[in-house]
Amino acid sequence: MNSLQAFASHTAIAPSDPFALRYGFPLPRGLRTEAAGMSWRTFLATYSPAGGPIRFGRWSAHSLGAGRSEFRATLALGDTIHQAEATAAGPIAALTSMLYDAGLQLEILSFHQQRTGDGRTATFLLCEHDGRRHWAAGLADTAAESSIEAMIAGANILHG
Repeated sequence: MNSLQAFASHTAIAPSDPFALRYGFPLPRGLRTEAAGMSWRTFLATYSPAGGPIRFGRWSAHSLGAGRSEFRATLALGDTIHQAEATAAGPIAALTSMLYDAGLQLEILSFHQQRTGDGRTATFLLCEHDGRRHWAAGLADTAAESSIEAMIAGANILHG
């Protein structure tokens, strides 16, 4: 038994979990079952596609106090560039509102976030639109960036 197999056995990580094989932490249970046996490349193509009708541009946040902030973003929807604004408690609520205003409804049914061994943050979302459900993933330097990547991935998967 090699050290990775021993680690997986000790921590109950399935050796077929592509995230666990790469970072040493298991995927959320439902996603782990779906992704079992996938290569890392296939995992990313399935749950964090690089392309799609929605592209995310600039992002800014300005605190308004009392736990609320004003968020602004540039979203490319197909060939059209949109400037979006939302006042919300955090970036996830803001982006949900911006996508909704652009006609891209997305409900987050399950949210999982964890730090990776290299100091990045992974976000896994189970998203739904019109009865279709799909997992989406984002991996970035900060929790907010990771969440945004996962939400854009989810919107691209369900609205693509």
